[in-house]
Amino acid sequence: MSRVGKKPIILPDGASVELSGKNLVIKGKLGTESMALMDYVDLKIDDRVINVVLKGDETDKRARAAHGLHRALIANMVTGVTSGFERNLEIVGVGYRAQQQNKDVVFQLGFSHNVLFSPPEGITIEVLEPTKLRIKGINKQLVGQVAANIRRLRPPEPYKGKGIRFAGEKVRKKAGKSGKK
Repeated sequence: MSRVGKKPIILPDGASVELSGKNLVIKGKLGTESMALMDYVDLKIDDRVINVVLKGDETDKRARAAHGLHRALIANMVTGVTSGFERNLEIVGVGYRAQQQNKDVVFQLGFSHNVLFSPPEGITIEVLEPTKLRIKGINKQLVGQVAANIRRLRPPEPYKGKGIRFAGEKVRKKAGKSGKK
């Protein structure tokens, strides 16, 4: 059995759980998340504790994988609806910057044109400074995907390190020209 799957999920105050058939709905102060459960797992909900339980054979590889996966996904849903997720990005380079335009963000990234990025539903992007962004939402996967999509607009290049990077990301730089004749 999965070690991750065995850990109980404790619901904080302000979060509620509904299970109808195979559909799980978790509500919190920031919003609502839902998920369909696989056939391999079932949930035991006692007071403020959720336990993910394997159905049937414990030697089935898919069932064991689904056990830990469902526990992690449900824990992420609980965290998302109660406190949310955020990802920070930094823009490095002379003349590279971002500007808030209602919900959208306009990037100047050294191209001949500005790049307009519209976030999907449920995601908010804040421009803290012209070179710092914060992406917030209740769905961990969606927050990470939006951050990766923004980074893909101008990934850090290996010679000077210019581009968009995650906060705290180390960019390995290559050596430039050697200068030997």
